[in-house]
Amino acid sequence: MTMMLNKRVKMLATSAALAVLLASAPAAFAETPQNTLVIAWAIDDVITLDPGEAFEITAGEITGNTYNTLISLNTENTSEVLPTIAESWTVSDDGKTFTFKIKPDLKFASGNPITAEDVAWSFERAVKLNKNPAFILQQFGLTGDNVTDMAKASDPMTFSFTTDKAYAPSFVLNCLTASVASVVDKTLVMEHVESVTPSDEYKFDNDFGNNWLKTNYAGSGPFAIRAWRANEVILLDRNDNYFGDAPALEHVIYRHMPESSGERLALEAGDIDVARKLQPQDIDAVSSNADIKTASAAKGTVYYFSLNQKNEILAKPEVREAMKYLVDYDALSTTLIKSIGTIHQTFLPSGMFGSLDEKPYTFDPAKAKELLAKAGYPDGFSITMDVRNTPPVSVVGEALQQSFAEGGVKLEIIPGDGKQTLTKYRARNHDIYIGQWGTDYWDPNSNADTFAANLDNSDETMTKTLAWRNAWDIPELTTKTQAALLEKDTAKRKAMYEELQKTVLDTGPFVIMWQETEVAAYRAKVSGYKLGPTFDTNFLAPVSKE
Repeated sequence: MTMMLNKRVKMLATSAALAVLLASAPAAFAETPQNTLVIAWAIDDVITLDPGEAFEITAGEITGNTYNTLISLNTENTSEVLPTIAESWTVSDDGKTFTFKIKPDLKFASGNPITAEDVAWSFERAVKLNKNPAFILQQFGLTGDNVTDMAKASDPMTFSFTTDKAYAPSFVLNCLTASVASVVDKTLVMEHVESVTPSDEYKFDNDFGNNWLKTNYAGSGPFAIRAWRANEVILLDRNDNYFGDAPALEHVIYRHMPESSGERLALEAGDIDVARKLQPQDIDAVSSNADIKTASAAKGTVYYFSLNQKNEILAKPEVREAMKYLVDYDALSTTLIKSIGTIHQTFLPSGMFGSLDEKPYTFDPAKAKELLAKAGYPDGFSITMDVRNTPPVSVVGEALQQSFAEGGVKLEIIPGDGKQTLTKYRARNHDIYIGQWGTDYWDPNSNADTFAANLDNSDETMTKTLAWRNAWDIPELTTKTQAALLEKDTAKRKAMYEELQKTVLDTGPFVIMWQETEVAAYRAKVSGYKLGPTFDTNFLAPVSKE
């Protein structure tokens, strides 16, 4: 059987069928095809491929390589944005209307032309679907009732977007680089719209193609999504209708391979081209291999654990503070996150405007015990933590179990894949959740609006920030976050974000531990592989193989 399989693999060396085999077969292969890049990563966090709904790390990277937005982040200078689908834009004198001219003769992967109507409909469907990332557009006053008036095509090649207030133009433009602002092929998606029964939560009579787009594709990026099998593989094919420089590679395969040691062995054997989940010991192991290179980039991603304020124990201020003293930050830095992270305790990542680099908390079990006794728990308490069963969070969860115990806190770990833990977290059914948060757009409001704002703490709200997920009811802090968003004076705005970070650091239910440094190891025959500041800027179009 093995010999027959290997013969068939050779016969299919340039086909999409090879991609499936490479992704799922347990047998090792001598070499990946010249026209295909095989990436090993943990992709179990993917819940949907619809850019109007996707809000996970892996899905963000896939969207960044398969869809286009009007404008995009300049990865060489993150204070700037670059034209993508739009060729130019203007801002009205009152600072509220942004008008974009669409580049002529652009096509979606389907061959359909890209028009301003596609842009307007993409905004409309994202706002009306009201999925997790919709708030990025809704914060400008867009609602299901007004979006067709506030985001519209004035002619086939002109799109205008009007906000409810005069925000800083740079903030608005940065938001439009987020995946939720991806432009989808209206003509194609409309062929797959399904009827739904309106309800109190969703008042529209169709799903805007959401059910179909969960597993299908309607974009214009350098690659097109061929297939996704949950917890197994994502297949991308070159989009021959792409309007930019054509990718050198015909196919990209993301293999679900969450174990660092397995990735390293596969990389050393040549079974994969890129390893994306290597832990410190395996990074060290490949560093002396002449056939392997590494790339790294500081990411706008922070790792944290959060305390659900619905739990009466975790809702006590002294308990929240105590938990921040039960993390062995020094041990994390020198072992578990060595090379892949830097200790960081505030919600804005280093490198972003307004970031505050304060680290007041150290591992101090005695201090934690004092605080727990003050809260009424002199003998500690028992609690659960939902942990994604892939490194680094899986191993960090085990380390926290040990350090918590020194403070009298008995921690039970509840493992699950990315989809399971995220779904439970988003439903506010956790005690403690450990995870990561990657900035959606390169502006401090991206993180402030989720860590320091909660517009409505009710279970029924549609605005579900991280503060909401943890039932942290903070009307005063929410008002301050909204004020920072509108502040035009740069120095004052910076000071406001610094104050917000200090408040969350001191009193919030978030224990932020480190900022990610992403490291990718790849075969030396791979050229042009580079990591960006965000996961949706890990661009694959420039990559080739010698």
